[in-house]
Amino acid sequence: MVIIVTGHSRGVGSAIVNKILTDTNYTVLGISRASHEIFKDLYEEYGERFHHITYDLSDIKGIRNLYLNKLKHYGPIVGLVNNSAVAYDDLVTNLNIDELTEMFQVNVFAAMQLTKYVIRDMLLNKCKGSIVFVSSVSAHTSYKGLSMYAATKGAVEAFSKGVAREWGKLGIRSNCIVAGFMDTSMSSTLSEEHKKRIYQRTSLKKETSIESVAETALFLLTEKSESITGGNIFVDNGTI
Repeated sequence: MVIIVTGHSRGVGSAIVNKILTDTNYTVLGISRASHEIFKDLYEEYGERFHHITYDLSDIKGIRNLYLNKLKHYGPIVGLVNNSAVAYDDLVTNLNIDELTEMFQVNVFAAMQLTKYVIRDMLLNKCKGSIVFVSSVSAHTSYKGLSMYAATKGAVEAFSKGVAREWGKLGIRSNCIVAGFMDTSMSSTLSEEHKKRIYQRTSLKKETSIESVAETALFLLTEKSESITGGNIFVDNGTI
């Protein structure tokens, strides 16, 4: 049984992969644009239970061949974590259509395409399964310069709810983790003062724990959450 995790080379994606490998017997297929030194350690520790696939998810049309030539051959797919994302931060008045298009390709269209083929694989193998989208609290509360990024996450949340409605009768679930601001490479461009202001908007007054997001993803992927679908699970330190 296989779970696919996109954007697994660092941050949340890496934590999710480690959590699945440590706490379950599933095989993990990680998809990211480049290989990484940490993958060697995973290969050494988990052997055939971990596989890295180098692929640029901005190539939407190529995802069909990615599934047919690689993903489907590892065994029945029972889980997908759409975690990969790029952030284009700017004011709307400075909107650059090329950067906006690339962001939608990775954050929205690639997630949709992967979901399409994963569901087809579940149907082919008569498997129940779980699809998890990593969204952002920015889709629910405004932050200066993040309106376009937030729009991609809002689109993903709407899509996830529709997937849950369409395929729930066959045991295929779909949920979103609405993650708060974490100390990751995506937030590395923010100044410490900017981060502090963001954290002050949360009830716990600190950054969201990457480990907490990974634990939630694992929960949603397993039968422990069998009655949860079509939902947005907030892991955001109580952003207010």
